[in-house]
Amino acid sequence: MENLKLITLQTAHTTCQMGVTPEGFLLQLYYGPKTDDAMDFLLTAYDRGFEACPDERGTDRTFSMGVQPAVFPVYGNGDFRTPVFNLKDEDGVYGCDLRYVSHEENEGKYGIPGLPAVYAGDSRAHTVDILLKDARTGTEVTLRYGVMYDLDLITRSVHVENKGQGNVYLERVSSASLDLLSGDYDLIHFYGHHGMERITERTHLEHGVFAIGSKRGTSSHQHNPVVILADRAADEEKGSCYGFSFLYSGNFSCEAEVDSMNQTRLVMGMQPEMLSWRLAPGEVFDAPEMMMAYTDQGLTALSHIFHKAIRHHVVRGPHKVGPRPVLINNWEATYFDFDTEKLLSIAREASALGIEMLVMDDGWFGHRNSDNSSLGDWFVNEDKIKGGLKELVRQVNALGMKFGIWFEPEMISPDSELYKAHPDWAIQVQGREMTLCREQYVLDFSRAEVRDYVYDMMKAVLDSANIEYIKWDMNRQITDCGSSALPPDRQKELWHRYVLGVYSVMERLLADYPDILLENCSGGGGRFDPGMLYYSPQIWCSDDTDAIERLKIQHGTSLCYPCSAIGAHVSDCPNHTVGRNVPFATRGRTAMVGTFGYELDITKISQEDRDAVPGQIAEYKKYEELIRLGDQYRIGDIFSDSSWDAWLFASKDKTEAVFVYIQVMGKPNRRSFRVKLRGLDPEKYYYEERRPEVKLSGAALMNCGVDIGGLWGDYQSELMHFISV
Repeated sequence: MENLKLITLQTAHTTCQMGVTPEGFLLQLYYGPKTDDAMDFLLTAYDRGFEACPDERGTDRTFSMGVQPAVFPVYGNGDFRTPVFNLKDEDGVYGCDLRYVSHEENEGKYGIPGLPAVYAGDSRAHTVDILLKDARTGTEVTLRYGVMYDLDLITRSVHVENKGQGNVYLERVSSASLDLLSGDYDLIHFYGHHGMERITERTHLEHGVFAIGSKRGTSSHQHNPVVILADRAADEEKGSCYGFSFLYSGNFSCEAEVDSMNQTRLVMGMQPEMLSWRLAPGEVFDAPEMMMAYTDQGLTALSHIFHKAIRHHVVRGPHKVGPRPVLINNWEATYFDFDTEKLLSIAREASALGIEMLVMDDGWFGHRNSDNSSLGDWFVNEDKIKGGLKELVRQVNALGMKFGIWFEPEMISPDSELYKAHPDWAIQVQGREMTLCREQYVLDFSRAEVRDYVYDMMKAVLDSANIEYIKWDMNRQITDCGSSALPPDRQKELWHRYVLGVYSVMERLLADYPDILLENCSGGGGRFDPGMLYYSPQIWCSDDTDAIERLKIQHGTSLCYPCSAIGAHVSDCPNHTVGRNVPFATRGRTAMVGTFGYELDITKISQEDRDAVPGQIAEYKKYEELIRLGDQYRIGDIFSDSSWDAWLFASKDKTEAVFVYIQVMGKPNRRSFRVKLRGLDPEKYYYEERRPEVKLSGAALMNCGVDIGGLWGDYQSELMHFISV
């Protein structure tokens, strides 16, 4: 296509190129392996028949936005595929026609006020801002691209400003869109429910629209805001993969569409059904950020890009890459049935075995002895915590242990002092009976007075004792979405304003307590997303702590998230979610792929398991830096063969690797089973630590594998430590 102005984004190994037509349409030319070519030769122009064409083309019917690859497709200019942007003006008219105005490039990576965003740190980065304008309404949209050169990562956010004379209503502002002119793709996404999060599913895209998302107020247990567009032949080691990871903790939508011309469009961002944002003249709106990455080296290479980005450029603070304490949480040990002496008895035994932190979970506040009261009353129940929190923490510290505490700040119980005083602080629709979930409501965190009140109560607790860890929980979805603080035409803004409010409280918490270790949780993994990792370096992966179920959950999670972000504990058996009995060693090795800890009553487990704890902690600590900072390779695929799973972590210089194999189901007459390793240097020679006399090349270990034999019974495990000569 003639006379295109080219805009090219380059990372170390990829190129993303756009072109501007003489009329100002911004077209997506290419995103793939690095090239210095002008890629406008990929465009074709011919009469497609009955497609809408811009007036500027006159009788030329060879150009239509209905078939051209758009960078930022909108409703209203002849493109009838899934849009990324839509607005309504004061006359009630939907649609717009955004045209290119200008673009500029600046060194460094942009930030987004009030929202999480990738930061550059010491890495090379630059920002490209592309300004588009709708002449009729005066609405200006700036597409903000962050180009992280060494990471092979591109981010995009959308900044909208109303420069017209009247209000406009933003009905859709998605953060990412990609049009691909050709190809046959699968969409890899991650579905689930409570206790079964981020299960990997691979769907071949056919003609039409395939959509996932969340309308629950959080990123949800049901879907995760990460998707991968992959060649049909792509696997762990080869093939083209486009990854999209949304840095947001609320409602989201992802739609992948194959049109009649076999072109593929992917659109991802905030859920449009739950958004209508009034933008008065002079006001601005920032959409959350999307991380985008491409590789032609398969799923593992894509995972490594996202792992590095999250570990070093999303997570912040002193705990982002450092070791985490081995903790014991009392939830599965006691549930609500505990007091000071019970906690101290657990702490005494745990301390003697080498556990470093005690976390007091739900049930320490108000008059809470079950999940039906007291949320919002963040003062210590001294009938249970006799002598008060300060004395309990003092005694735990005297045992050489740190102390952590559980909060659910976003919630309120109908049976609470706070609800009696401020029933209007709960999210609700006036005049309608409220919907209960887990016998609790959601506080309206869009309101500053609500946020301030809750935070002040939390702060009083944190200031009263030496608390070094917070587990921040969120145990229900948002229903009856209404706010008494918003006018009628802004009610649909509550979903997003709520998320912004949560982020602001977390930011305040980190500013006041910069050394505290914050772990997020939402009924387990219901808000496990990159947006939350901007505020907390780890998230409780799932309430399902069964080691075998966790194989699937942690496999799916690892496609985007590094193991340093995954909260994982050894729990008791029979497991409280599925009733399964798994050997203690296997439970430990599954939990090592995460922030290792314990979720059991250490005073009641068998003597055999208790005696194994010091050795288990020693094994974890021996490999934790390699696991936390190394490159992860998924060797088994629990979804295609449920009888076994395996993974390997290799150091960046490939001088060391730890390999773990889990035999899920024993098989008859199998005394030998070879598993090919990955991630080693084919030129280096390695020995397994227990057999230093046997040295094999990385090539041999990867091409021929290691023998797994002699494991007897279901749920057995094997760990091998390889060291280069």
